[in-house]
Amino acid sequence: MSDWTTVRADEVAVGDRIRLYGQNLAVTRVDAPFLGRENMVLFVESTTERWQCLPAGTDSEVEVSR
Repeated sequence: MSDWTTVRADEVAVGDRIRLYGQNLAVTRVDAPFLGRENMVLFVESTTERWQCLPAGTDSEVEVSR
């Protein structure tokens, strides 16, 4: 079983598995700034199984499993 740690969104890195807004995401790309806003970040999972993204404020709390 994975251990989850809470970090700020701007600390999430490619390869992390995150839980945000009740959804799990395997981060394959981090877009920052997002939409030209320095205080926004977009987490993207782009795999052969699915494509999903979740936006967040850079100071938002995100659960991470590394």
